[in-house]
Amino acid sequence: MNYKRLLFTGLIVATGFSLPAQKHEMDSIYKVLSSEKEDTNKVKTLISISVSNWVKLRYDSSIKYANTATTLADKIGYNKGKGNALMMLGNNYKDEAKFNDALNYYTQSLDVFMKMGDKLGTARDYGNLGITYESTGNYSKAVECYFNALGIFKDLKNEDGEAKCHQNMGNAYIFLGELSKSMENYNSALSIFQKTGDSGGISDSYQNLAHIYYQQHDTAKSLDYYSRSLAISLHIGDSESAAHVLGNLANIYTDLHKFDRAMEYAITALNITKKIGELPEYGFDLETVGYIYQGQKKYDKAMIYFDSALSVARTTGDKERAEDIFKGVSILDSAKGDFKSAWKDYKNYIRYRDSLINQATIKRTTQSEMNYDFNRKTDSTKAVQDKINAVNEKESQRQKVIRNAFIGGFGLAFLASGLFFFQRRKISKEKKRSDELLLNILPEETAEELKATGSAKAKSFDMVSVMFTDFKDFTKIAEKLSPEDLVAELHTIFQAFDTIIQKHNIEKIKTIGDSYMAAGGLPAPNNTHAKDVVNAALEIQQFMLRHNNQRATENKPIFEARIGINSGPVVAGIVGIKKFAYDIWGDTVNLASRVESNGEPGRVNISGSTYELVKNNFKCIHRGKIHAKNKGEVDMYFVEENQAGEITV
Repeated sequence: MNYKRLLFTGLIVATGFSLPAQKHEMDSIYKVLSSEKEDTNKVKTLISISVSNWVKLRYDSSIKYANTATTLADKIGYNKGKGNALMMLGNNYKDEAKFNDALNYYTQSLDVFMKMGDKLGTARDYGNLGITYESTGNYSKAVECYFNALGIFKDLKNEDGEAKCHQNMGNAYIFLGELSKSMENYNSALSIFQKTGDSGGISDSYQNLAHIYYQQHDTAKSLDYYSRSLAISLHIGDSESAAHVLGNLANIYTDLHKFDRAMEYAITALNITKKIGELPEYGFDLETVGYIYQGQKKYDKAMIYFDSALSVARTTGDKERAEDIFKGVSILDSAKGDFKSAWKDYKNYIRYRDSLINQATIKRTTQSEMNYDFNRKTDSTKAVQDKINAVNEKESQRQKVIRNAFIGGFGLAFLASGLFFFQRRKISKEKKRSDELLLNILPEETAEELKATGSAKAKSFDMVSVMFTDFKDFTKIAEKLSPEDLVAELHTIFQAFDTIIQKHNIEKIKTIGDSYMAAGGLPAPNNTHAKDVVNAALEIQQFMLRHNNQRATENKPIFEARIGINSGPVVAGIVGIKKFAYDIWGDTVNLASRVESNGEPGRVNISGSTYELVKNNFKCIHRGKIHAKNKGEVDMYFVEENQAGEITV
């Protein structure tokens, strides 16, 4: 059965810096950076920019700024800055699966923090080392690192850190097969979450404990803890967690042959994952329904859901899910007496499994190399290879046994261990994170094309509306703020802009320093793009007015926004072959920038082409023909309000 587990790995990687707003190149901030003295503030700014790029998966840029910060911090004797910069290098290399490099930098960072007596930095590095070792399958070393971090977090009375260490240790002990120690740590995490009132943490702990109880064949306690988790998830509105628990409950009741109860839970989970757009989870739930129908011997209905689940697995690139489905379908075909189809499905199952075995072999090889490098073990290369060969030989013999059993008519034994599904759930969570980050960089349509084909073609759009925003006297005002405050302010503003354009169905293109660029009418063409963009622009100016009034009462510097909009044809697509970036080009874009620069703070300035598209929807004031650099005389209009007399819709 396809049990779904919430592998809760609490990443202890926070650096304590505010994250900058989304951007391609923060030109203006970098100008401020280049003019700073070589002091601790400059190191902090470099690390802040490194963090920003890391969050957006721009590893090359993040590494560049972290290296610069490391060099400067070392030069001026700023040890804390050096430790944080080294930690950022570790974060980048860990995410790029360059685990040797990650361990190297985390170890250097740990050494810095230990020498200066920085307990929090030391605990974080131990946690990061544990996560890195766990990523390579070295669970014993991971436990050792988590244990070291745990002791320090206890000394600091940092309960959140303690709870995450216990959770991570519980996860690692699962893979080590030590269920009693796993349960002990999960219970410790639960106690802390109950003390601090962390409902989400309590729910996750209940799920983890439910999994352990089921592995110990204590079905009653497993159902009890899953039910407790479900109640909390529903109460706090955590739909993803609720769907997760419902799916596991459905699987348990299927094992108990209580198919009506199982179907009730499975359909509820299916509806939730479909509604919230959790495609990998949706695939799990489709497969679960298929198994329930199979248990009821309703083979035709089961096949419909298996086919749908397989389609989702192929879309998401989940090879383990595809392997599992083909295995189940082969059993189903065999039960129907369709041995020809069963053999075909079985061969597909073998094909996917062999692919996963190869991946596992590579991972084992990587782990062996890391153990050699970092623990100075004396295993020779031949000995390591002998172990791998032995594993492969054992697996080869197992394949022969299974294949012979199938041909001989014994069928396939479908017994899936909880550990297997625990591992698969971990992969699913990581893939979900990667998909979310991809969709944060590219439009959904482009992201799907990129995942399906490995590339995305440039497209021409006959008519879109392009919006630029910019802040008056940005550089002068920025000089009055610390780097941290400047980055935090931009983050607050651009985060609000993101929310507004999403509300009006507009695609964010990029930010360049203090400039924000978006467009309506792409990647899906529509006839309301001009109206949508103008409404968004008016709402942005309304937000800026409220935000600046609040900052003024706090005696803080304010930024006044100019907004320019132009409509016309563009070409859109992905640039680069390593770090993808969605962008648009054409004269329409250039003129939109000129319209913005010829606007006024607090106003929405539009070109004549945009005016022709929105003149029946908004009250506009003709400014006459305004000279635009490299464009000559251009008709421009200030938008006052919509025809209903409102500033925004």
